[in-house]
Amino acid sequence: MSGRIVAVCTSAKTGQQKQRVERAVLLAGHGIQGDAHAGTWHRQVSLLAEEHIDEMRRQGLELPPGAFGENIVTRGIDLDALEVGRRLRIGDGVVVQITQRGKECHDHCAIYQKVGDCIMPRVGLFARVRRGGAVAAGDALTLDPELDMVRYAVVTLSDRAVFDGREDRSGPLVRELVEAAINGGGNIRCRAVDAKVLPDDRAALEAELRRLCDDEVCDLVLTTGGTGLSPRDITPDATLAVIDRQIPGMAEAMRAAGLSRGIAHAMLSRAVCGMRGQTVIVNLSGSPKAVREQLEALLPALPHAVQTAAGIPQDCARTS
Repeated sequence: MSGRIVAVCTSAKTGQQKQRVERAVLLAGHGIQGDAHAGTWHRQVSLLAEEHIDEMRRQGLELPPGAFGENIVTRGIDLDALEVGRRLRIGDGVVVQITQRGKECHDHCAIYQKVGDCIMPRVGLFARVRRGGAVAAGDALTLDPELDMVRYAVVTLSDRAVFDGREDRSGPLVRELVEAAINGGGNIRCRAVDAKVLPDDRAALEAELRRLCDDEVCDLVLTTGGTGLSPRDITPDATLAVIDRQIPGMAEAMRAAGLSRGIAHAMLSRAVCGMRGQTVIVNLSGSPKAVREQLEALLPALPHAVQTAAGIPQDCARTS
């Protein structure tokens, strides 16, 4: 399914008709730069199909783009068929995720007063920006099945693996366990976006976490290694620097799992779990044995946590 943008519209104040602009910049987690309806909420960008606007025009109304308060006017793509949770690619890089269909109209607009109807509350779509960038009229709108999967990445922190050539056994194990858990049940599917091995460098890890969350539209990022007490164990510190809020119960569950097995050193783990935007970040220990034990504690709840945080409904993922 694909279409194109007919017009992009913004307004500096709420309650005003939006005006057509040549191009606009969409900011991840915010909306259109300078638009009154942007913000850290779920209705950051509004979309309306020109096919529906044409129905109103046939009643003799002069309706320029933005007349219904829409940010993006589309043509050729069936917006009515898009479920909440679906992700839409705009142009080469921008990604938005549908969050709401229609809305309650508290104050009837001038168009409603004139003809007794307004289509935005019924057929308008609202979306959150997952990956930012510039958009303009003529840009393509496309659905990509891979965007509807749970997108995850694994980052291994290990000076030895980077500088001494030590084999990374924890990272591949994380991928094996995560894919078996998510792909093995229900109709949601996951896709590995990236897998990297980095040295124990806080600045490098912070930059990588931001890239994976903000640019790669990851729903889940798992790190392995660097959660202990040595001066080079910087993974929790880097994670705390980039997340918006913690998920303390997940980190507590991992430590409790180790202690329940009589592993006293489990209480020394400083692992952090949290969210950056809609991405869940999980710190795992560096040894394969600990990785398996910790994921066994998390996996019963992890798929649900990721789907809830990302806004992916159970029937949203596609494999074709």
